[in-house]
Amino acid sequence: MNTRMSATVPADRAAQLRDRAPLVFGGLPETEGWVLAPITARDRVHFRVDRELPLDEFRRDLPDGVTVSYDQGEGLYRVDGASGSGQVLADWVRAWCAGRGCSTVGLRAEADVRRRAPRDLPPAYLDALCRHYLPVSLKRLQRNMSTIRLHLPDPDDLTQQVSEWILKAVGQYDETKGVPFGAFLATQLSKWVHDLGRNAHGRTAADTENKQQKAIAAFLTEHQRRPSEKELAAYMGQTVATLRRNSQTVATLNGLRNLQSLDGGPDATEIMLPDTSEAPDEIMGEAEQTLLSHALTAACAPDPSARPDQRAGQPNVLGWATWYLTTWGGRTKTQLSADLGTSVRNMNVHADRVEKVLKQRLEELAD
Repeated sequence: MNTRMSATVPADRAAQLRDRAPLVFGGLPETEGWVLAPITARDRVHFRVDRELPLDEFRRDLPDGVTVSYDQGEGLYRVDGASGSGQVLADWVRAWCAGRGCSTVGLRAEADVRRRAPRDLPPAYLDALCRHYLPVSLKRLQRNMSTIRLHLPDPDDLTQQVSEWILKAVGQYDETKGVPFGAFLATQLSKWVHDLGRNAHGRTAADTENKQQKAIAAFLTEHQRRPSEKELAAYMGQTVATLRRNSQTVATLNGLRNLQSLDGGPDATEIMLPDTSEAPDEIMGEAEQTLLSHALTAACAPDPSARPDQRAGQPNVLGWATWYLTTWGGRTKTQLSADLGTSVRNMNVHADRVEKVLKQRLEELAD
């Protein structure tokens, strides 16, 4: 009897799902809303610059039918035009930026990008859809909350980020593939949570940490204890030397996360210095290193005059890593670029921002 009941429950549940009334947003069934703003193909040019562009002027000068969006958190510009125009647009962007003394970073053209602009949907429909999927998404992300809090400790920041993710999913959702939007959104949310670490600390470092943690968790499940270094290397199919090198990358990543002064008020931190008349030279040398390290960390802190959604309003983690690891960590920029999965040019852009502030702080220390 119990067997028959367990077999019929899933069938009953499936019938309930089939018979469920369609979601309605702004007076429109969800499926009809997507038809009003179908996803379309276009060519897209991605690029960053060594200084923020005058976006209004850039938009005015763009060729007819071409649009641009700017992700302030990532400092990434996206220029969209008709299919087949990608290379022409890339050349135009490069020339426009050069004419204003700007250098492009990582400029590339991508063909056949399928997207929709959320603003093309009826406003009432889009508003109701976002209001519906926000609590659904927050509930879905409960399993990832320990990771999310490393990057978004403020609940308001989390709500804003999830809202942005919903709009991003709206822009990427292809209704012609037959997958419900809710299922598509749930899949993308897990991916974008992982991208938080990639964007903050480098793609390779975040991926390395994720693989190591999965391997350790799998070994724990199988053997009920943590693996030794040799066991973990064998479990991951690596040499011990490779594991040690990757472990150093993970340690660097975790160290960056623990730099609370990058997100707080470094200038409010009091540093106790020894009496120079009584302290030996070794202690004074360490004190000078502490002051220099403090100045570097303070130079990478968010600019209090900038908005939180601007690049200057966020901790300059990549700039800190570039300065610290090449100055004291014995790493070259080429090595660090490979470890963090970013270009040397991108590292230089972030390091230059640090240098401008650090020079001022070092002058203050000298006084």
